[in-house]
Amino acid sequence: MDDFAAIDFETANGSRSSVCSVGVVIVRGREVVDRFYSLIYPEPDYFTYWTTQVHGLTIDDVEGAPLFPDVWRQIAPKIEGLPLVAHNSPFDEGCLKAAFRTYGMDYPGYRFYCTCRASRAKLGKRLPNHQLQTVAAYCGYDLTKHHHALADAEACAAIALQLL
Repeated sequence: MDDFAAIDFETANGSRSSVCSVGVVIVRGREVVDRFYSLIYPEPDYFTYWTTQVHGLTIDDVEGAPLFPDVWRQIAPKIEGLPLVAHNSPFDEGCLKAAFRTYGMDYPGYRFYCTCRASRAKLGKRLPNHQLQTVAAYCGYDLTKHHHALADAEACAAIALQLL
């Protein structure tokens, strides 16, 4: 796969619509040509203890952040015509669809590819697990800021360049 957009969402709580940050890495001709990161004011607008433990974000961090539709207006032109790639794509695709539903936006039917599935298929038992940080390390990417949406999207792009 030469051209794609790697995407990662973090959520504020157990609701898939509660995206509180997004990272996007645009790859064209097998080269990273653009990166995008934004905090997002989530809906519903509360953080659980467990999600904060994962990514470190709190309601104070997103106070004053734009709503999802405003952030997506910036992302949509960057990813137009590109397949989307995510590690554990059912989660990120679910977040995207839930946010579109929450805000009454028409979902354009983005095509998703999953680097986790690709890792399982191509690397099998060579790895102890197929978590993002494990697969990224195997592919030569040092994921030091795991669960930061842009760092995770960058790791996903590195994996996709090798496995997809």
